[in-house]
Amino acid sequence: MKEIDFLPDWYTSGKRRRVNYRTQYILLGLVIGGMVVWNFIAGGIISKVTAEISKSEAEMVQAEKLSQEYDRLSNELMQLNDKAKVIKEIDSRINVSDVLGEMSYLVGEQIVLNEVEFEAEPFAEQQMGKNRQGVAARKAFAALRGKGMLLLGNVRFKVLIKGIASQAGDVASLICRLEESPYFCQVIPSFSKNKEIKPSQNQKQSYEVSEFEIICYLANYKVDKNCAVGQ
Repeated sequence: MKEIDFLPDWYTSGKRRRVNYRTQYILLGLVIGGMVVWNFIAGGIISKVTAEISKSEAEMVQAEKLSQEYDRLSNELMQLNDKAKVIKEIDSRINVSDVLGEMSYLVGEQIVLNEVEFEAEPFAEQQMGKNRQGVAARKAFAALRGKGMLLLGNVRFKVLIKGIASQAGDVASLICRLEESPYFCQVIPSFSKNKEIKPSQNQKQSYEVSEFEIICYLANYKVDKNCAVGQ
């Protein structure tokens, strides 16, 4: 049996076009909806990334400030270390008041001191031999002292003591007390001689005393086994 279609072709074609249009509209709507959702998601991602970038920039600025502050403090620390090194080199490491107090205690009543002199010497001078290098170095040290230049680094102090005593035995007793004192070492009597003095110009009577000079060193240093000297 054969079916007969009574619908005209234009109606069928129109219906098919409307179905196609409807399908296209649905697909277009889905595409637009997807684009809206994607824009929303992308906007959130962009906002988050922008916030992270802003935070990173702020952290970079803070890090740069900290780096500059670190450089400044490092420079100050280097300068302080240099100053501390200079102070350490020029520090005599002696308490003059204590040394003079000990000397006053050792001198006693029978001795009058005319002069007490402290002179810095480099340790190298103590260890130098009689070779050419040693002689040249000693001349260099002598030139420095002659020009009044300050000796830096580890030095030992030579003490020159001049005075008069009522008797020669008092000078010998002073030398013994200096040798026994923990403040002094290498006590060497330079000279001791008799001398006549007058208490005043109006008095004709003179008194015989013993004039002396003693050289010693402050005992504020030590020598290790390798002959390296340090304070």
